[in-house]
Amino acid sequence: QVQLVESGGGLVQAGGSLRLSCAASGRTFRRDVMGWFRQAPGKEREFVAAISWSGSSTYYADSVEGRFTISRDNAKNTVYLQMNSLKPEDTAVYYCAADRHAPLPTISANEYDYWGQGTQVTVSS
Repeated sequence: QVQLVESGGGLVQAGGSLRLSCAASGRTFRRDVMGWFRQAPGKEREFVAAISWSGSSTYYADSVEGRFTISRDNAKNTVYLQMNSLKPEDTAVYYCAADRHAPLPTISANEYDYWGQGTQVTVSS
């Protein structure tokens, strides 16, 4: 059974940091594009960051550029999202996702084949 399991969410004060992890199992994801998305209450799911299978290409939403860093460890089948200088508007459920077919990072949620259950990130002001 293919699974993506996120962890590392929690409550943090504005200006603080969190590191999210996404552990994949059930198949190898080392050739997949991996992405992070988020969804705040009452809002649509939005793209946050994505990384190519090799890690050589990354792409970020403008709202997180310079504050968040996506990385991966293919030996561990794990992708990470380091979040620094967090703001209250970063509060959301964060999801990781895998795209089996894209050669480069993609921002479209429709392109992703597998999704995790999400982890809550709450940033207090």
